[in-house]
Amino acid sequence: MRVPSAVVLPVGTHTDCCREADVEEKRWDIMSKITAMLEQRKSNLSHFINNLEGSEESELYVDQWERLKEMESRTLTILNLVPVNCTDRRDIKKLEAVILEHVRNEELFPEVVRVLPPVYRQVEAAIVDVAQSEEVAGHGMMDLQHLLSKLCRREHLASLGRELLQDILRYLHRIGLVIWYEEIKRLENTVFLQPTFLITMFKLLVRYRLVQQLESIS
Repeated sequence: MRVPSAVVLPVGTHTDCCREADVEEKRWDIMSKITAMLEQRKSNLSHFINNLEGSEESELYVDQWERLKEMESRTLTILNLVPVNCTDRRDIKKLEAVILEHVRNEELFPEVVRVLPPVYRQVEAAIVDVAQSEEVAGHGMMDLQHLLSKLCRREHLASLGRELLQDILRYLHRIGLVIWYEEIKRLENTVFLQPTFLITMFKLLVRYRLVQQLESIS
């Protein structure tokens, strides 16, 4: 929701737990719920914006209004859900083929035809090397300036500047190699070299029916 022009591929797992006739029904149900969720989000944003514009002191809420308008302008491209049996290697290969097909679609991903300067690949390779080194903690969090200094120690990257590194990090963030929340003030100087660590943390903190699970504890 926070990524401009994001492309989302829903994947439905555990098809081996369903009867074949149920898979298509469940696929339709999930896609319907996603559509309804997006419509509800659009309606909520419009409602909040109208409330701010109708306020007698609307000038006090300019920052909120601008953030809401920005969120309203962002759209998601939702691709058709892919049902998968994770215990069947053929289904995993099928999912891989679907992902590659979409990624190579220039209409969905204009960046796919962009020719990157050699330094982008050099920095990418160096960051992968740094992330895999024993010096880096398992969580992979690193201060931006510290990362820059480590990269600059490499002879072919000695002239790498902070501004160029930030441009490259934006690209690497978009392709998922690193995570860099530059728009969040407290995290703008932190680069996550191990995105899988964040995924593990989110899995622990963000859980389906978490409130109900907590309330069920006596």
